[in-house]
Amino acid sequence: MDGYIILAVVIVVVIIIIARSVKIVPQARAAVLERLGRYQRTLNPGPAILVPFVDRVRSTIDLREQVVSFPPQTVITKDNLQVGIDTVIYYQITDPRQATYGISNLAGALEQLTGTTLRNLVGGLLLEEALISRDQINSQLRSVLDGTTGNWGVRVARVEIKAIDPPLSIQDSMEKQMKADRDKRAMILNAEGVRESQVRTAEGQKQSAILTAEGAKQAAILGAEAERQSKILRAEGERAAQFLQAQGQAKAIETVFQAIHDGNPDPRLLAYQYLQTLPQIAQGDANKVWIVPSEFSNALKGLGKMVGGDDETPDSMFADLPSSEQSERAAGIDTSQWFESQLKEQVDTATAAAHITIAPVEEAAPMFSARPMDVSQVRPDPQARGAVPPESTPPPPADDPEQ
Repeated sequence: MDGYIILAVVIVVVIIIIARSVKIVPQARAAVLERLGRYQRTLNPGPAILVPFVDRVRSTIDLREQVVSFPPQTVITKDNLQVGIDTVIYYQITDPRQATYGISNLAGALEQLTGTTLRNLVGGLLLEEALISRDQINSQLRSVLDGTTGNWGVRVARVEIKAIDPPLSIQDSMEKQMKADRDKRAMILNAEGVRESQVRTAEGQKQSAILTAEGAKQAAILGAEAERQSKILRAEGERAAQFLQAQGQAKAIETVFQAIHDGNPDPRLLAYQYLQTLPQIAQGDANKVWIVPSEFSNALKGLGKMVGGDDETPDSMFADLPSSEQSERAAGIDTSQWFESQLKEQVDTATAAAHITIAPVEEAAPMFSARPMDVSQVRPDPQARGAVPPESTPPPPADDPEQ
């Protein structure tokens, strides 16, 4: 019975000794081993054999990157404003021995070191500079902390400023300033929008005016071209009408000349025809007055004598008119080609011959004129023989040469 108890005690003691002789270190951890109170070595991840009751693990260090956040640090800026700065530090233990024996309270040491470094850095900056220089502050703070914590076996990976909290009064002023800046930017953007809109509207109006002017120009050009074409066509039509009229007149003159030539007219007939045209010449809108001299009968007698007759009566002037045979021959003239222009030279020759024929008759009667005279320019001469006075005034008595 006593032997079993002793055996059980021995087995328990052996198990305890074996348990204390083996140490398993987790991954990303490191264990500081002391032997008889003195640093022996650093145990890496995995199993390790210890001397029972002699070796002891002092501490197990986490080798992963750790994050520590500190409460806001009160800092005074260069312009004597108190601000609260909240920071976050990312660090990693690189030497477990230094982290165990080099510093007693690593987290507290980092907090104090961060606060003093922030006061030194932000104390030389204005509030506005501190607000806009976070990256610069982070870089300088990390450089200072990393240089100091190197002796502690700690590497500062990154430092971030979470917030910079100025006093409430400053916050109100900053909010007002920010609001004013926002309003200013809004007004600027609105003005730029209005300007851009006006510029685009002006450009549109300019393009519209240009297009309208071009359209008006094209319309004016087309209108002028149409008017020109219309005038050209109208002028061509008038020219053709005048040409056809001239051809008709030429044919008429040629026919009349041919009829006269075939009829062998007497000069007295020409004089009679000339007298018949005087009433037609006197007709017109100008209301002309013809003054016939009193010697008109004597002039006719003289004209008759010049053309070969002495005491012939007016009826004898028609004695030499064309016979009926000649009239029938003149009536049978072909008029189908009267409006052709190939007889122009013949018409000119006939017209010249007609002028030569009529010339003696016109030269034979110079004592009266067929030209109309304006009534306002005519002054009756009391001494003129045979002058016709106005109807409202009786003619003056003629002077008797015998008296």
